Amino acid sequence: AAARLAAEQEVENLSGLSPNPEKDIFVVRENRTTCLMAEFAAKFIVPYDVWASNYVDLITEQADIPLSRGAEMKGKCGTNESELELSWLDQAYTLKLSFLKEGHNTSRGPEASWRLSRIQFTYDSSERTYFKDAVSPGKYTASSHRLSALVTPAGRSYECQAQQTISLVSTDHQKSVQLLLSEVRLQPFDIPADFVFSEEHKCPVDQREQLEETLPLILGLILGLVIVVTLGIYHIHHKLTASQVQIPRDRSQYKHMG
Repeated sequence: AAARLAAEQEVENLSGLSPNPEKDIFVVRENRTTCLMAEFAAKFIVPYDVWASNYVDLITEQADIPLSRGAEMKGKCGTNESELELSWLDQAYTLKLSFLKEGHNTSRGPEASWRLSRIQFTYDSSERTYFKDAVSPGKYTASSHRLSALVTPAGRSYECQAQQTISLVSTDHQKSVQLLLSEVRLQPFDIPADFVFSEEHKCPVDQREQLEETLPLILGLILGLVIVVTLGIYHIHHKLTASQVQIPRDRSQYKHMG
């Protein structure tokens, strides 16, 4: 059964196709059909303790851990649940993203959407590339609680160029680990064709930035239209008043009228 599953499922790390060295691309295929696609740049900010110079006090340092382009990956797809798991640097770091699709009732009737429902990040503070002289080095897990992120209507992909920060709680004395995501394009369900995203659903930050970019143009067009209308009304009014008989202001001239 395991061999049959391996034959039916393919996972591909296509990060080398991205012109951005910080951006990764992952694809999961089942039965020769793409069922999950993910593109994003990711970095973790992990606080950890080191000894102060007096070797009595502890001070907090910060490890900035980027997602490696050479990450190994696993994935699975389902009707309502999908998962992407990535590991790098000899599995010193592992990131697992879980997605959930669910229906709900609205004023417009029943609708469905999907979301990022859980994040789990495992890290080894004895690894020396990003951790320097950590006190009590070992493996820790940072995870989300009741997460509802990247909410997207069913049948569409999620897109967000802006950087987003998601907080995770670590088993290392409940320290807060930050996951920084940017340049995200993601779809874990209902992909219409091989390696093809559905229509994108933009995140609120991108929508706001797009509005800020187009608003000056819209206001300029409205102002131009107001000026044209005003000039038109003035021109029409001028022609009408010019064609009317001018009533003399001097009352003595009334006798010459009529």
